[in-house]
Amino acid sequence: MKRLYSSLIVMVVFVLFAGLSGTAEAIDLRSWDQRIIDPARFLLRFGNTAVLDRETQLLWERNPDNAPRTWSIAQSLCSAGAVGDRRGWRLPTVQELASLVDPGNESPALPIGHPFKLIPKQEDGFFWSATTSASNTSDAWQVRFDVGRVLINLKSRNGFRWCVRGGQGSVIGGG
Repeated sequence: MKRLYSSLIVMVVFVLFAGLSGTAEAIDLRSWDQRIIDPARFLLRFGNTAVLDRETQLLWERNPDNAPRTWSIAQSLCSAGAVGDRRGWRLPTVQELASLVDPGNESPALPIGHPFKLIPKQEDGFFWSATTSASNTSDAWQVRFDVGRVLINLKSRNGFRWCVRGGQGSVIGGG
């Protein structure tokens, strides 16, 4: 019954959005239990400056920041930034960031056919998430895209930021 109800909501939203835009590609809602394994998972948006992940419905910067920064600076830059002349960006939760990992790949551990523009030092470094460690608020969760590992690191260390729009936008990350 729950699955039927969810499908009906998706169809209603799809019809409404398709009717407003005149195109069936306007929205493609999927739940997090769906897996898209081909390059059609990703769509370029905002003049090719952002990437829509159709699997999670998250919108990512196509070119993550290539200057390492502390966690708090990464948070601030995402919140104040604009990509494709759009505001409303934020640091992703650890779950959202890890959703980009393909465990079968290394350096980078991203899905085959992804359109992201990572440079070699990003592939071997780590990216901050907005998620603070529950056991120590001086730490935050990170994702390493060299081997796709999820770890905790001191917020005072330098890591890369990769801003996102949509999804769990109410997560701030704390202290």
